[in-house]
Amino acid sequence: MKTAILLIQLGTPDAPTASALRPYLRQFLGDPRVIYFPSVTTRIVWWLVKNLIVLPFRPAASAAKYARVWDKDIGSPLMHYTQRQVEELRKRFPGVPIEFGMQVGNPSVASVIDKLLARRIERIIVLPMYPQYSATTTASATDALFAALQKVNRVPALRIVPPYFEHPAYIGATASIIREQLAKLDWEPEHFVISFHGIPIRYAQDGDPYALHCKRTTFRLVEAMGWKRSQWTQTFQSLFGREEWLKPYTEDTLIKMAKKGMKRVFVITPGFTADCLETIDEIGHEALEVFEEHGGEKLFQCPCLNDHPAWIAAMDRLIREEGIGWLADTKTPTESSLSAPVTLGTAT
Repeated sequence: MKTAILLIQLGTPDAPTASALRPYLRQFLGDPRVIYFPSVTTRIVWWLVKNLIVLPFRPAASAAKYARVWDKDIGSPLMHYTQRQVEELRKRFPGVPIEFGMQVGNPSVASVIDKLLARRIERIIVLPMYPQYSATTTASATDALFAALQKVNRVPALRIVPPYFEHPAYIGATASIIREQLAKLDWEPEHFVISFHGIPIRYAQDGDPYALHCKRTTFRLVEAMGWKRSQWTQTFQSLFGREEWLKPYTEDTLIKMAKKGMKRVFVITPGFTADCLETIDEIGHEALEVFEEHGGEKLFQCPCLNDHPAWIAAMDRLIREEGIGWLADTKTPTESSLSAPVTLGTAT
């Protein structure tokens, strides 16, 4: 039986223009997992707000932000690093079809499923590119997958890699990148900010485990790094709308730090597996501006996992652990060659 590997990532617009952002935002903001309202009345109100206020005006503002991160050589950083991840994984799984699909934008999950089924694939190992589970991300990814499969007659067998928010390979890869970046700095950070994408508090109150997963990631990461409790703060970024989101907010935290005289901070975004608008621009540009405006001097945005060899090895390990029995036709590397386990001590 032929097995394939599918990575599912959020997505990116085709270009940093208002015309490209409009359909992208329409699809993204139309996802009931992303914007969820329990009552018919609130859903109608949101439909009106989305179509009469957000979509007519937000695409131009979003396009300006995307233009700041759009590289003249590689284009969208999220697209580039997702492609690089697939390229590197193909070297580790010779003969196994490996593709990626985007929940929003291109290539769509549905188009990639069609491509795989045309190759008579009978089993698919799916890796959602979200370490921490949230209905807004992981569940949205599987929604896109199942929606695509509803339209085919022969549905392949599926295995979906579970959330890996404290998996030793993921934590180890993240810690490796942090250590490498710290070694390159010519200044010493006074504090580490561990920033995750936020969600509305009511989502967590309704049972979304995302906040707990973020907390577990933070705990494992600070253990691996050996940081004392006074050295780090966990925050949430990327607020949208007027309702209350998970706290503390990243920008508010940075403002308070700067006002208290803190000059140098190091920001980590472990919830993102590839650099994107939320990391490069929101942290590396907007948060930096806010920090400097209130007295801060240096803010370093640590790169995401991207195509770092430690993360490629970690992805390899996650896939092989879920693919036991399905990937028997491939050579299985030793545990140590995939990603050395992290030795976790006691956080202080």
